[in-house]
Amino acid sequence: MESTVPTRVGLTTAEVEERRADGRVNQSPPGTSRTVGQVMFANVFTPVNAIMLTLFVLILVAGFPADGLFVGVVVSNSVIGIAQELYARHELAQLQLLNAPRAHVIRDGSSHEIVVEDIVLDELLVLAPGEQIVVDGLVVDTNGLEVDESLLTGESDPLDKRVGDEVLSGSFVSAGSGLYRATRIGADSYANSLAEQAKVFRLVDSELRRGINLVLRVLVVLIPPAGILLLLALLDVEARWQEALQGTVAASVAMVPDGLVLLTSLSFVAGVIAIARRKALAKELATVELLARVDVLCLDKTGTITTGEISYGGSVPVGEYTETEVAEALGAVAHSDPNPNPTMAAVAAAHSCPADWELVATEPFSSARKWSSAEFAGRGTYYFGAPDILLAPGDGEVPSQVDAEASSGRRVLLLSRAEGPVSAGTVPPDRHAVAMILLDDTVREDAPEILRFFATQGVTLKVISGDNVATVAAVAERAGVPDARACIDARELESDEALADALDHLTVFGRVTPHQKRAMVGALQAKGHTVAMTGDGVNDVLALKDADMGIAMGSGSSASRGVAQLVLLDNRFATLPEVLAQGRKVINNIERVANLFVTKATYALLLTAIIGIQHLEFPFLPRHLTLIGTFSIGLPGMVLALAPNVNLVRPGFLDRVIRFSLPAGAVAAVATWLVYLYARGGSRTGVTSAQLADARSAATITLLGIGLVVLVVVSRPLRPWKVGLAAAMAALYGWLLAVERARDYFELTLPDAEVWVASGVAVVVAAMLVIGVPLLVPGLRMLPQPAETPPTSP
Repeated sequence: MESTVPTRVGLTTAEVEERRADGRVNQSPPGTSRTVGQVMFANVFTPVNAIMLTLFVLILVAGFPADGLFVGVVVSNSVIGIAQELYARHELAQLQLLNAPRAHVIRDGSSHEIVVEDIVLDELLVLAPGEQIVVDGLVVDTNGLEVDESLLTGESDPLDKRVGDEVLSGSFVSAGSGLYRATRIGADSYANSLAEQAKVFRLVDSELRRGINLVLRVLVVLIPPAGILLLLALLDVEARWQEALQGTVAASVAMVPDGLVLLTSLSFVAGVIAIARRKALAKELATVELLARVDVLCLDKTGTITTGEISYGGSVPVGEYTETEVAEALGAVAHSDPNPNPTMAAVAAAHSCPADWELVATEPFSSARKWSSAEFAGRGTYYFGAPDILLAPGDGEVPSQVDAEASSGRRVLLLSRAEGPVSAGTVPPDRHAVAMILLDDTVREDAPEILRFFATQGVTLKVISGDNVATVAAVAERAGVPDARACIDARELESDEALADALDHLTVFGRVTPHQKRAMVGALQAKGHTVAMTGDGVNDVLALKDADMGIAMGSGSSASRGVAQLVLLDNRFATLPEVLAQGRKVINNIERVANLFVTKATYALLLTAIIGIQHLEFPFLPRHLTLIGTFSIGLPGMVLALAPNVNLVRPGFLDRVIRFSLPAGAVAAVATWLVYLYARGGSRTGVTSAQLADARSAATITLLGIGLVVLVVVSRPLRPWKVGLAAAMAALYGWLLAVERARDYFELTLPDAEVWVASGVAVVVAAMLVIGVPLLVPGLRMLPQPAETPPTSP
């Protein structure tokens, strides 16, 4: 075993400045995050804006500029899109600074903590357990250094690193410590592209975005042929080609889901900003959606359920050892580790280092083997770690004493001794127990309430920890985890099948290795579960990476923070219910908004087909459909997209949208068409311009009324403010009808009483049918939902 890492000088200040001057600094190439100009370009030149601008040009060509009001959608989409992205980027940049990786370097013979961008070529960097390797380099000193490269290569076992071996950026230290010299930095480093991608705030794939993108692709295919066929039909009906083009533009405007993408992005960003204000850093926009879909939450014990602040609770000598002898041995062992973990640091704080104990060699702690060792001249080798690993057959009553302490929730470790030297990776058979070490780890004050909340929301809890199973079960029970006594020692699970079966009926798993944690996440995912994993240590990294949603504590290792999708920077477990609430709000509200837009596209396509077949004038001018879209979809849709909504999330977003919107859109189209025909006096030809204006006004009133009914139906469960929202939209339209100048501008008339009655009957009948859609169409019946109040977050 190699000796303890000696002190090295590293670069001098002059050498660092020289390298900075000639550009040998760890500057990454330009990232893929967008500049302000690119943000503006991307939000202005979208497919939806392109379609709307094309239609605007066509309506100008036709000579009806008053019908170009719909171009306001392009302006609002662009302005809101640019503003929300820039604001989100600013908010998240502040949190990124708190979560930015840092490095420890040796300069002028002393250690300094710097940001990774300040590393220069030939820098001497310190490696400690749990730290990410931020640049490539060669090992120059090592103390049992083990590096996990599984995130880069897929290699499952940590690799021993000796002097002269290469270490790659993107890997992390799983055990031991050491020093390495930076050989490749900036764009030349192995994982630079991965590191840059991790900094990008981007719209990522999710069920919501997949569904909405599919809707857009289908409509992009349908709109052009539908518009062309309508134009050909109207050219045969209208006296002038300009009026035919005007009708075609009106139909096309209604078919375009102009605000759907904007409101989807706005909902995501609002959710991310809301949790950012609670010091929770979301790496991706879809993070807020992910937790709301999670049905299994895997929890590490230390630092997640508990505070992670380990305190030394005392020692119990074994056999003939005295308290003085145990204290000396513990002091020597604890102070032999140059980079102690929290457990060893707690022991070191309680015991001074004896001056006459000469350290010969050490083997650092590893999450996989669960122990560390230190050899001292003339005193043998001491082993410090898990009792169930270190206990020997000759240790008498010690196992029962360990079990008694562990069952009370205390963490118990064992100090053992053997005569021989340090043996790499194994414990000698001639070892014997010296003392039990008792440690206390406090359950988070808010853990019981938060875990109880998740359990009541249908989320299954699994506690997977590397600690003694009795200790973990006792702590989990104190924290309020249901069925916490349904537990097992993971070493008994020798196959993937046994592990998968155990996950079906057990809750608490102790002595879990890092690779078993990863396998557990995979087994749950293979059974169709959406899995979240919380953790803060190096032993959680692989599971955090593979989980559908990895959640790391801000005080955790840099490796765990680097791979997690969500980082709780203030270590508040109580933030998770807020993340869940935001996710539910995003998913449920986007479904509501999608119902509105797909219903609109459906009735526009059906009216286009009906009018095209019957060769009638189109029942709307573009300005009419701008009014209908604004009052029944645009304005209320923006309110609904940002409204509180913590209803349980159900799978099948797109399927439900289609099942509701197609029948609702068909009802709206048919009812509007019948009123339009009735208002024309039943005549399909030879109507006067006055009759046509009356018929179009009647159609506008009818379609708006049905649109407001759809708005109320998709807003359920109803609240007074939702009913008030629909009433306000109806009142605004009524005000426009009452003001003569507004009525003249929109070319609306006041229908006679007979047409008002026909329109009212059509709206009532259509309302009954639309209300019945969720009851009659399979898969749309409302499931029981919890009260629409956000979960408690202390």
